Amino acid sequence: MPPIIFTDDDFHGLDHQQDDPMVITIEIENYTVQKVLVDSSVDILYWATYQKLQLPDMAMVPYDEPIYGFSGEQVSTRNYIDLHHVFRDCTQTKTILIRFLIIDAPTSYNVLLGRPSLNTLGTVVSTPHLAMKFLSPSGDILTIHYDQCLARECYIASLRP
Repeated sequence: MPPIIFTDDDFHGLDHQQDDPMVITIEIENYTVQKVLVDSSVDILYWATYQKLQLPDMAMVPYDEPIYGFSGEQVSTRNYIDLHHVFRDCTQTKTILIRFLIIDAPTSYNVLLGRPSLNTLGTVVSTPHLAMKFLSPSGDILTIHYDQCLARECYIASLRP
């Protein structure tokens, strides 16, 4: 297994002096989904995004346990759903099944990608490089680059009332 390391060549952003959130684009059940924030304790699919994906309701499983935000606020969950999630690095891919909690809350993101899926992938994240790396099924290293422009757009949108 090759070691996973980061070099200056891994940075594909605009501004090296950044503290931007880590935002990527992924594929969920053959749909391209932008504005995926990588930084959460759970995997969350927002209700508005779920509706846009036009997935069958019968795939959802009832779940009504609340989750709690950073300041202790309670957020109700609607259901959960298991969906195939494709991570793509040029021609190489890795697909995993992710259990998403579905919540109905205002946000500038479509999905929060959390530790459960990052651990399943075996991801190594580098915030200074705005990149994450993991092994493909064939043992090659896949690199997913964060979209710095989209991250800033989401951040600015989140500041609006």
